[in-house]
Amino acid sequence: MRDSAARDKRRPWHHRRWFVLLFTLVVTAGLCKLAFWQWQRGMEKTAWLAQMAKMQQAGPRTLAQIDWQHPESLDGQPLQGKAEWISPYVWLLDNQIVNGEVGYDVLIPVRTEGGSSQLLVNLGWVPAPSDRSQLPNPAIPAAMTLEGVLRMAPGGFLLGQNIEPGPYPNRLQSIRVETLRQAIGVPLADAVLYQRRTPFLYHYQHNVMPPEKHRAYAVQWLGLALVVLSGGVMLTRRCSP
Repeated sequence: MRDSAARDKRRPWHHRRWFVLLFTLVVTAGLCKLAFWQWQRGMEKTAWLAQMAKMQQAGPRTLAQIDWQHPESLDGQPLQGKAEWISPYVWLLDNQIVNGEVGYDVLIPVRTEGGSSQLLVNLGWVPAPSDRSQLPNPAIPAAMTLEGVLRMAPGGFLLGQNIEPGPYPNRLQSIRVETLRQAIGVPLADAVLYQRRTPFLYHYQHNVMPPEKHRAYAVQWLGLALVVLSGGVMLTRRCSP
């Protein structure tokens, strides 16, 4: 009877030890995964910056020279050339904050001379009216000289409806090229050109977070994982009867 009572008394402590150990391992694994992800992002950013520097040194290409069969080699490519706006399509990318002021990025589709390629162009930033129900109506040039940086596979967070209906310009929540293709009925490359020569405000930054910062975050996550693991082991030992 005494042995049975002792085992019953030890059982809650035994269960608590296993719960603490399991919780510690799960949290530690999650933190290590975050550390690995940040380290990997730092390596990818380093390789991309080296690729972009090489492309900058080689000079800009025209759209006619672009090989869309290898999109991974085009991210960060400088572009130049002549193009014309595919009227009347204008999209205003929502929630763009510049110098603490809320506004929109102006996006339009263009076709190159001869109509061989169609591309989405970001013309820069315009401030938002104080009334949310109103939209700015930017003046879009019918023809333009392209001069900017090509970024592949744009996207972003999307919650709810992407394009608000109504006459152009339309408010846009996220750059989803497939949706915009359907809206205009012509092919569009899965890319955006950030135009430097623009009547609006150019605010694009290609390197918001440098590789060193990604690596620093990785070290922080790994350090936190070690703290959780050592603390969990100590707490597990204390849970012994």
